[in-house]
Amino acid sequence: MPITGLGHTGLWVHDLAVMRDFYSRVLGLTVTDQDETHGIVFLSSQPEREHHEFVLQRGRTAPEGVKLTHQISWRIDSLETLLAFHRRFQAEGVRVQQEVTHGNAYGIYFFDPEGNRNEVYLRVEREVRQAFRKTLNLDQSPQQVLADAERLLA
Repeated sequence: MPITGLGHTGLWVHDLAVMRDFYSRVLGLTVTDQDETHGIVFLSSQPEREHHEFVLQRGRTAPEGVKLTHQISWRIDSLETLLAFHRRFQAEGVRVQQEVTHGNAYGIYFFDPEGNRNEVYLRVEREVRQAFRKTLNLDQSPQQVLADAERLLA
């Protein structure tokens, strides 16, 4: 019985409204269901295929700053989308940890309003031994980003 993928993940949150806004407006996930009585919101990146991939529920008891998750990683479709997230995070004042190449992926590590680390990343069809992680400058054209990523692999 092999596992075929991750169905969904969820977070306990302090401020459901702020977190709902961040994941729907800033990251672009679609709210597919919500229940105010139970303080829960269901979100999906592809609601026509998957009712929810991500759940937020009021009730976090851990104090701010406590590490509860390692990261939540969101696949994206293109380098242009990565650069659009780079610009959106700057405009929204999102705290970014690092913009990187892993050789087999380009990504942005960032924090949501309650300090949970996330990543948006583009998979690159290349085999690179991990953990490979070099800072990538996303304040460039797509062609320059690709050239920079190649240079960092050398």
